[in-house]
Amino acid sequence: MKITDLRCTVIGQNPVVRIVTDAGISGYGEIESYKPYITPHVLFYRDMILGEDPTNVERVMLRIRRMGAFKPWGSAVSAIEMALWDIAGQAAGVPVYKLLGGKVRDQVRCYNGAVRFPMQGYDPEDYCENMTRMKASPEGFSIIKQAIGFHSPMATQVPGFFYGEAQPPGRHANRGLLTERGLAHVVACVRAMKEVLSDEVGLALDCGPGWTVPDAIRLGKALEPFNIMWLEDLLTGDYTPYVSANMYREVTQSTSTPIHTGEQIYLRQNFCDLIEGHAVRIIGPDPCDVGGIAELKWIAEYADLHGILMAPHGTGDGVLGLAALVQVCATLPQNLIAFEYPVGNPSWWYDIVEGLPDPIVKDSLIDVWDRPGMGVEFKLPDASRYLPPEDAGFFD
Repeated sequence: MKITDLRCTVIGQNPVVRIVTDAGISGYGEIESYKPYITPHVLFYRDMILGEDPTNVERVMLRIRRMGAFKPWGSAVSAIEMALWDIAGQAAGVPVYKLLGGKVRDQVRCYNGAVRFPMQGYDPEDYCENMTRMKASPEGFSIIKQAIGFHSPMATQVPGFFYGEAQPPGRHANRGLLTERGLAHVVACVRAMKEVLSDEVGLALDCGPGWTVPDAIRLGKALEPFNIMWLEDLLTGDYTPYVSANMYREVTQSTSTPIHTGEQIYLRQNFCDLIEGHAVRIIGPDPCDVGGIAELKWIAEYADLHGILMAPHGTGDGVLGLAALVQVCATLPQNLIAFEYPVGNPSWWYDIVEGLPDPIVKDSLIDVWDRPGMGVEFKLPDASRYLPPEDAGFFD
């Protein structure tokens, strides 16, 4: 079997990669909906993989892996990797998890991720109302993650929140020392959410990036009585092209509140300092950014050797990204907590694919399906209606 083409288009809000072969089998990968501009970058790798056997996944990846980078640029390599596994599974007639060593669990746990409700404001009563709605969501999430601090509009909407000059919204650009009022506001919002969730549902917090080390330590200590699942991306995170393991280590060693990071990191090599130095308690690589699902599994196993937990990112990865997360998380060691649940966007995505459970999530769990490859296929006549005019031949 040989690769005859590499294509990329945007369906709805998500870039979709297709690898075409001379055996009539195609594999698909998906990129976060936040990166519709990435399509030309995917095609950069086309000439490097044409003529290769797609079932030799690692051999193909060795040709392109070194030319990726931290979020967002690793997404192209990651989507190609997932499409290769999709082909390999179909060619072998087995689900991808079988090719990754077999499943450890029959169900995988997820947390709310892309299931969110709009907020009218960012005061404690707004967070209370939002958590009440989240807790009642039909998926029955056992963990709910909510954005606070610099991962929310607090910096621009809460007066006197921090000492820096507030930047307009976009890619979490704010950073600086919080005022005493700002820190108290964050703690009050967390207290309001915990009053709703109690000990029935775990609360994780998406915090930054943007916190200074002293504020991160203060926050971790202040939230210790609330048994928070984790504080995510306090210092670095979304679209930050470095790791800052030494700074994270200082925060981690100063509080019993678990510290989490990793969604923007590309490749195992860039997790070494976090893992080997015990700089965080939890890591969260995204299969659509880290280099793919085999890369994510390697990182999870290495983290497990060091007593570090795993909670993969995936909020914008779409239904094909969901399939990849289910397949790889079925194979991960017991340091897996849960992965971040992505949804189809727009909702008509669920009308153009088949193979997903219905409902997908029950009591925060997803049954691992056994169809070949990633197990999710396009309904070609239906999906073709949503192709951009310039990509009308994407499925041909």
